[in-house]
Amino acid sequence: MNNFYRKLFAEMPDLLFQFVIDSDNQYTFPLVSKSVDDIFELSVKEFTDDIKYVIYERVFIQDREKFFQSLVRSRKEIIPWEIEFRASLPKKGLRWFKVAAKTEMSPDKRVSFYGHISDITDLKDKEEKLRISEERFQFALEASTVGVWDWDIVTNKVFYSSLSLKILELESADIFDDPERWDKIVHPEDLPKYYSDIQEHFDSKVPYYENYHRVMTSSGNYKWILDRGKVIKRDESGKPLRVIGTHTDVSLQKEKELELLKTMKLYSDQNSRLLNFSHIVSHNLNTQAGNIKSILDFIDADVDKKTITEMLEHLRTVSNDLNETISNLTQIVKTQSNINIVVAPLLLCEYIEKTISTIKGYDKQRKVTIVNNVPKYLTVNFNPAYMESILLNFTTNAIKYAHPDRDPVIVFDFAIEPEGFKSLKITDNGLGIDLKMYGDLLFGMYKTFHKHEEARGIGLYITRNQIEAMKGTVLVESEVGVGTSFKIVFNDV
Repeated sequence: MNNFYRKLFAEMPDLLFQFVIDSDNQYTFPLVSKSVDDIFELSVKEFTDDIKYVIYERVFIQDREKFFQSLVRSRKEIIPWEIEFRASLPKKGLRWFKVAAKTEMSPDKRVSFYGHISDITDLKDKEEKLRISEERFQFALEASTVGVWDWDIVTNKVFYSSLSLKILELESADIFDDPERWDKIVHPEDLPKYYSDIQEHFDSKVPYYENYHRVMTSSGNYKWILDRGKVIKRDESGKPLRVIGTHTDVSLQKEKELELLKTMKLYSDQNSRLLNFSHIVSHNLNTQAGNIKSILDFIDADVDKKTITEMLEHLRTVSNDLNETISNLTQIVKTQSNINIVVAPLLLCEYIEKTISTIKGYDKQRKVTIVNNVPKYLTVNFNPAYMESILLNFTTNAIKYAHPDRDPVIVFDFAIEPEGFKSLKITDNGLGIDLKMYGDLLFGMYKTFHKHEEARGIGLYITRNQIEAMKGTVLVESEVGVGTSFKIVFNDV
C-alpha cells in the first residue's frame, strides 16, 4: 500500500477493514485501519484468528444472535453485509455501530468482506429523541380535543390531523388535502369574515389568525369551529409560504352561548313588555279613574241636577272603556303568566277553515276571498285556544284594513324553513304598513297605523305574546298600497 492510501486511511474516522473467511472457517484480517483503536477500543495487533471471540464478547448480548446471523447469511448468499448493532466497550460503554461491507467469493471458496464500521451512537440518540418526541406529539394529538392543520401554500396542499377529519365525521384514510375543499364546507354566512380574518394575518396586521365559523360535516350538519393559525414561513417579500394551525370543535359551547343570548333576549323582551304594561296600567287606568272622579264631582256640584242624565251617559262610556281596558290587560297577563300551556297536535287546515266559518258576515259590504293552501294532513304542536285567537286576529285585521279600491284576498301558505321548522304565511292585499316608519312599533300595545274606527292597537300585541309563549316567532313583510304578509314560525319540526 503506498503512502497516499496509508495517510488517507489514517484520517478516516470510520474503521476500514478487509477480512477473509476460508473454507475451514478460519478468519484473517489483511486490512484493518488504525481507527479501530478509537472506535472499537482494540489494537491492530489484536486482530488475529481469535479476534472473532473478542468481537463476540464486545457485541451487546441482546444483539449477538442478530449480528452473527447476518454475517453467516452474507457469507452464504454472497450479499452485502449490512447491520446496526450495539457493543459494550471497556471505556466508552454501550455504543451503536453500523457495518457496511461488500462480499466476494474467490475460486477457492474464500469469502472476502470489504467495508467499514461507523460509530452511529450520536445519530441513534437523535433518532431515539425524535421518536420519543413524535410519540409524545402523536399522543398529544390523539388525547387532545384540538385538530392540527399544516398548509403548504407553495404546493397548495394541507395536512389535516385525524381529529380535524373526525370533526368533519371523516375517516383518517379519507383524502382531504385541498384547502379549497375546506372553503366549500364553510357556512356561506361565515365566509366573508373567515376570508378577511386570515387575510389580515397574511398582511401582518395581526400576530395570528383566529376565526369562529361553521363547517358542514359529511352527514350534512353544521358544526362550530374555532380556527387558529400562524404563518411560520414567508418569502423575501413577506408573502406567506407555510401556515400551521388548529381546529377546535366548539359546537357545544356555541349552542350554550346562543341559548344564553336567546334567554337574555327573552328576559329583555319580557322586561320591556312588563315596563310597557306598567305604563299602560298607570296611564289608562289613572286617566279613566280621573274621568270618573271628575264626572262624579260635576254631579255633586250641579245643584239643579239638570245635567245628571247627560253625565250618567258620559259615566257609562268611561265605564265601558275601563271594562275593555281591564279585559285586555287581563288577557295579556293570562298569556304571559300561563306556564303550563296545553299543547296538542292540531290539524292546521281545519283551524283555518274554522276561522273562515267564524268570520263569515264580518264585513258584509265586501266580498272576501280566502285561499287555504295548507295540506289537510299537516299538524303543528300548539295550544288550541291560542291558535284560534291568532288566526282570527290576522284574518279580521286583513279584512279591517282592506284597500278601499279592491276586495280583500287572504292567502294561507305552509312552508318548511331552512332550519327545519314549520311555518304559516298569511298574505293579504290590503293597505299595507310603512315598516320603515312603524316597523319597531308594529307589535306594541295600543299602536295603530291606520285611521279605522275599530282600531285599538291591542290585537297584534296579544297575538305576538301568544306566539312567543309557544316559543315561536312572527315575521312581517309589507308594502304600502300592496299588502302585508305575516309569517308564523312554529317551534315544531
